[in-house]
Amino acid sequence: MKTGGQLIVDALEANGSDRIYCVPGESYLAVLDALHDSPIRTIVCRQEGGAAMMADCHGRLTGKPGICFVTRGPGATNASAGIHIAMQDSIPVILFIGQVASHAKEREAFQEVDYKRFFGDIAKWVVEIDDASRIPEFVTRAFAVATSGRPGPVVISLPEDMLTSVVEAPAALPHTPVETRPGEAELDALEKLLGKAKRPFVILGGTRWDAEAVARMRTIAEAWSLPVGCSFRRQMLFDHLHPNYAGDVGIGINPKLATAIKQADLVLLIGGRMGEMPSSDYTLLKSPYPDQALVHIHADAGELGRVYRPALAINASPAAFVEAFARRKPASAPVWAAETPRLHAAYLDWSTPPESGPGSVQMGPIMNYLEKMLPDDAILTNGAGNYATWVHRFHRFRRFATQGAPTSGSMGYGTPAAVAAKGLFPDRTVVAFAGDGCFLMNGQEFATAVQYDLPIIVVVVNNGIYGTIRMHQEREYPGRVVATDLKNPDFAALARAYGGHGETVEKTADFAPAFERARASGKPAIVEIRLDPEAITPTRTMTQIRDKA
Repeated sequence: MKTGGQLIVDALEANGSDRIYCVPGESYLAVLDALHDSPIRTIVCRQEGGAAMMADCHGRLTGKPGICFVTRGPGATNASAGIHIAMQDSIPVILFIGQVASHAKEREAFQEVDYKRFFGDIAKWVVEIDDASRIPEFVTRAFAVATSGRPGPVVISLPEDMLTSVVEAPAALPHTPVETRPGEAELDALEKLLGKAKRPFVILGGTRWDAEAVARMRTIAEAWSLPVGCSFRRQMLFDHLHPNYAGDVGIGINPKLATAIKQADLVLLIGGRMGEMPSSDYTLLKSPYPDQALVHIHADAGELGRVYRPALAINASPAAFVEAFARRKPASAPVWAAETPRLHAAYLDWSTPPESGPGSVQMGPIMNYLEKMLPDDAILTNGAGNYATWVHRFHRFRRFATQGAPTSGSMGYGTPAAVAAKGLFPDRTVVAFAGDGCFLMNGQEFATAVQYDLPIIVVVVNNGIYGTIRMHQEREYPGRVVATDLKNPDFAALARAYGGHGETVEKTADFAPAFERARASGKPAIVEIRLDPEAITPTRTMTQIRDKA
């Protein structure tokens, strides 16, 4: 006989969870009590959106569901930002929400929300417990749903009386992972398509990759001399200095890369959905009928043919597909072999930062410094904003599990993601990039880093505006500025107030010593870069955008 709260914790342990992210609430006190005697580590956060984003980054870097607990009503609605990210990014997350007691439902009780309706469109599965004895069943099923096919978030609503009920229930067993593998006939068909191709191109994306799968993909690219691009914010799937790497297929794509994809006669899309951002609004691959012959490999059959009609659809996870296809070798040297190094050379040129720009701080030399200083296994996180262009275009990712960034373009992600990443990999350097607007959406999670002695480094690029929105505003309505100016705190002083280390960079030459002092401090640190708002992109100033409009 156990309480529902104890049954939940037992089920988490049975399914291999070693930590949870939460903001405490009276609606799930019975779970918190059960965690007191559990080996599961409880990470208390400062806002539910940050907690959910930490769970997302956990799932993103490990492939295992990130676990988040929040209270009912405002706690749940705050967490919805992280659930939306996990859904669009195909990340396994399980969100547990305290709910009003069963006797009070349908009365608009204190903080009552119908979670099936609220989360119905932004979660993979939403369920409410109405029988405490079924808790082991539902929790184990949640792990299976979150990780199978196209991964995604699961939401479990926990009426308060279900957690305090004492019931007899079967012991929780771990979920059974589900793998989808390609058939030999499909591999034969792919081999024939490659044999006929003159200009093939590979785009890697999605989730359900691991370090071994990434290594096998490299072997395939080498054997077939294939040019490889990575989908938007999936750049950790291929070594950027490998001679087969052609660049990232995302926002602000290299025009030479875009041309190569449009002119390809065969595109292998492995693991990804090729949504609006990586497809450049469905122009690189036209929907529903691409100009190129498309081979789409995806773990979820529901994604095959959903947006594009493929010439060949292979229902397989990326890891299973590359394991099977790595055994296939071309019969002769591919006719496109000479083009692949040319695409890599174009990428190297595109990803070399400019040395100059408006104002006293130039981001190009700063990125050059970071490229020389950061180890290959450093983890970089970021939210959304024009500042992120400097990371995506100029940082050369070398290894798997080194990138935490939302494909959904959600602001406020970088700081909580860095906290989760450093907790998972304490021996690795973790750097979060954030704009001034982006940081202040979930910057309070810097306090979580201080609380758990997680020495992340947050680089806050402060230009005093919501930069991306101002850029679009100046392009569409030049000179008519509304709602995009910001008056910011002293971010370095804010770091010190939290108990961390703070630095302010007002000249390019200040950055390297400031960053080194931040690293040497052994504390969570903020390095604030005061950037001229004219430096809105690596190649265009705000004035140029306004004048062109």
